[in-house]
Amino acid sequence: MKRILITNDDGIFSQGIRRLASALGEIAEVLVVAPDREQSAMGHALTLSRPLRMQKIEERWYAVDGTPTDCVNLGVLALMKDHPPDLVCSGINFGLNLGDDVTYSGTVSATFEGTLLGIPSVAFSQEVGEGFSFDAAAAFARRLIEILEGEALPRDLLLNVNVPAGPIQGVSFTRLGRRVYKQSVVENRDPRGRKVYWIAGTPQWDRASGTDWEAVSSGRISVTPLHLDLTYYPGLENFSSLWDKLSALAFPAGAAVKPE
Repeated sequence: MKRILITNDDGIFSQGIRRLASALGEIAEVLVVAPDREQSAMGHALTLSRPLRMQKIEERWYAVDGTPTDCVNLGVLALMKDHPPDLVCSGINFGLNLGDDVTYSGTVSATFEGTLLGIPSVAFSQEVGEGFSFDAAAAFARRLIEILEGEALPRDLLLNVNVPAGPIQGVSFTRLGRRVYKQSVVENRDPRGRKVYWIAGTPQWDRASGTDWEAVSSGRISVTPLHLDLTYYPGLENFSSLWDKLSALAFPAGAAVKPE
């Protein structure tokens, strides 16, 4: 039976993680290690300035006073160090994680950490809308994991799954969409007269065909393969002007080396 580590960024008491653990617990051995409070938009943050505390709240459920990335590390390298998980699953997030927002998402970043540790990982997020529930996302999570069980999974596999709130019209294999925030910083004052700031903004999405946003807005589940290598490989060959300027710089020792 597969061993699955489950985490999230909404906190261990969220409904989404309960539904995911319940669904996957029917087909795998599940261990839940999740933040003890909401950690949304924490990105890939790792706690280094203080020790972490982990509390067992019930059998195979542990709460951590840290980030989703912390939880994956404690789960894999401490609780499951003798028998590492076959898969890391994160979610089900309360709200979508699409396009550029994956860089902010604690849900998706937990799966980044899973792949860094050499464990295939899947993130699940649910659109919030009138009358929505986590049932469809939980049911799809189980079906997807059953399908993956029959695949030879690469160690750097990372799938980002987003489920629409309404009736499901199908599934699409997608690329990340692009969104532009009309970002604003709202200045105000606290009761003592000191300035405080809120970061706010309304996203506008590019509705290009084949994107995760286009799929979800059309009622389809979006499955997007991601990877952590952020290198812009064409730039290694095409930025000749920049390279010429860099190679002309003088250094006390050594010489600039053009990439292969």
